[in-house]
Amino acid sequence: MLNGTGKAVIEDQLDAFAFVLAGLAKLANSCDTLDDTIQMRLQAISARRIQGRRTLLAAFRGYLDDPEEDDAALAEVARQFRLDPVEVLAVRLAIAAEQDLLIGHLLSHLQQPLALSRPTIGLVAQAYADDDLHHAIHLLGQGNAVRCGLLELCGEDLPLPERQIRIPLPTALALQKMDSCWPGTSLVAFEQYPIPLGKTSDTRAVALARRLRGADGTAHALIIRCGDALEARAAAAQVCSHCAARAILVPTDHLMGMAPWLILNGLIPVFAHWLVPGERRTIPVIPGFFGPVILLTGPEGEFESDDRTLLDWRLETPSASERTELWSAAVGDRALAAQLAGAHRHAAGRIATLAAKAREERSALEDGNDEPQLSYADIRAVSRRGDSVGLGALAELIPDEVGDDALVANAGLRYELESLVTRCRLRERFSHSLGPSIQARYRPSVRALFVGPSGTGKTLAVAWLATRLGIPLFRVDLSAITSKYIGETEKNLSQLLARAEQNEVLLLFDEADSLFGKRTDVHEANDRFANAQTNYLLQRMESYDGMTILTSNGRSRFDDAFSRRFDAILSFPLPGPEERRALWVAHLGMEHSVNPGQLNLLAAVAELTGGQIRNAVLRAAVDAAQDGKTIQYCHLLTGITSEYGKLSRQLPNELKKSQAAQTPVQP
Repeated sequence: MLNGTGKAVIEDQLDAFAFVLAGLAKLANSCDTLDDTIQMRLQAISARRIQGRRTLLAAFRGYLDDPEEDDAALAEVARQFRLDPVEVLAVRLAIAAEQDLLIGHLLSHLQQPLALSRPTIGLVAQAYADDDLHHAIHLLGQGNAVRCGLLELCGEDLPLPERQIRIPLPTALALQKMDSCWPGTSLVAFEQYPIPLGKTSDTRAVALARRLRGADGTAHALIIRCGDALEARAAAAQVCSHCAARAILVPTDHLMGMAPWLILNGLIPVFAHWLVPGERRTIPVIPGFFGPVILLTGPEGEFESDDRTLLDWRLETPSASERTELWSAAVGDRALAAQLAGAHRHAAGRIATLAAKAREERSALEDGNDEPQLSYADIRAVSRRGDSVGLGALAELIPDEVGDDALVANAGLRYELESLVTRCRLRERFSHSLGPSIQARYRPSVRALFVGPSGTGKTLAVAWLATRLGIPLFRVDLSAITSKYIGETEKNLSQLLARAEQNEVLLLFDEADSLFGKRTDVHEANDRFANAQTNYLLQRMESYDGMTILTSNGRSRFDDAFSRRFDAILSFPLPGPEERRALWVAHLGMEHSVNPGQLNLLAAVAELTGGQIRNAVLRAAVDAAQDGKTIQYCHLLTGITSEYGKLSRQLPNELKKSQAAQTPVQP
């Protein structure tokens, strides 16, 4: 090779770079600008390398059959992509041009008057082809090296012999056994927080890896369906590890030339596409790559391919026994693991995330203890915050902790709510003892409708339910879900439900009749699309494995087919006198100066809902703070008057008399 002074160093070791220099030596004789010493040394290299052989190309063809260790990767790529020896020498010259400044200087001399530091097709053909230059030029311009992206051609407007060749830098580094990264890609690795998937998934991953390795010579593509992107990536990484390869997440906008880099680094490409319900998409094609491909997607949509066999893997929520094992490995406490597995139907990815976050927080509280002892309260606190659920763009987290004393309901409604809590907790288990007709189509989902006038406590009851269950509550943002574009509403709802299924959350569809309304007669195209959207919503909600609560002011606004799908319909009536008194007490607390008789009068004559009572108490608290006193009866009367004014209603006569009898509050 060339040393720092630009002079050739003759080595006895035979390698691909020496053949490259030997070919350049043939052109050195006709180069007037090249130093005579360099010309002589290049010629010596040429004579030394092909001594006893017919031509340089024949010598190099024999060398590729038994290359030096440093050229093993180059020889393997040549075999994989069936490269001609001329193409292989062009690749090695392109690598040298990218890495060695003196090679670039030499090329600029040899390619006068173009003075280019990267080799042209014409130069490579002259240096390494035996006799047929036209064939060599055609081969370098349209051969396998260019088709697979191993070589790139620069200068589209130039004649073919004058076009420069270059090699993608990541591939050049990989051929030299150096670390490299393809732009936009990222390794799928879980060194910090490994994500076990459970025994069932582990067994499935081994079986799929065996098929992906392609012992039958067939190219395969594995489709992994999961609502949790982190868990899906963990599954892809596990399959790749069983294939003795690594998973690399690949964007789809720059695939040309990636095939050699993937093969050299022992990588399996992973693509992530969330398909719209009913959408069909062709599997991305990496030119020249016939190894396994993995695609991550949601539960719906289909992929298709003309040349690959498609394998499908839908990641399900682990069984209770598997969840116990996963929790036990994550928290290190068998009793706690059994409690968590029985109380919550978390997916594998969610279990790993909750345990890791709880350990981080407990470690911080214990001054950096690396192995803190976790409790159920630690896991519950992290779960209730809804961290890493991935619903932020489609739903709003409601973090309110609503205890039993904050929920005011009549005896019948409270019984129904308690029954709903029991159903949610036992939704995975209670069907086991039932008959085959139940078990044949049973899904561990809970769908309930809360119906009642505004302000009767429907949303509060949902928050109470989430608090009792110890899971996060998300209120669905209908403005973010619905779209005027055909198919977008279905896509948004599909993403929402798929992610919620993997993370065990309680979904609240407030004023849900706007989304799940009745189907209409078809009079125009928009009616047909609206009915198709409603049909999809009905089907998807029925297959959803999680817990959803819908609220509405009227039951009759829902499609009859959807009403049948509710597991429970709870009516929230206007509160009676007893409930109103309990609401006043629950909202006022202990720091007030209102006597029991006054509370009884308010409960008896002020026909307000829970929401209106809340507003009245808040107004009274503001007035009391302004007066520098605790809440008094006169302050409550002011708040009640304000609420009646909002409704354009007159204050009851009893309260008017009571208000007139009050001594004005001095500021």
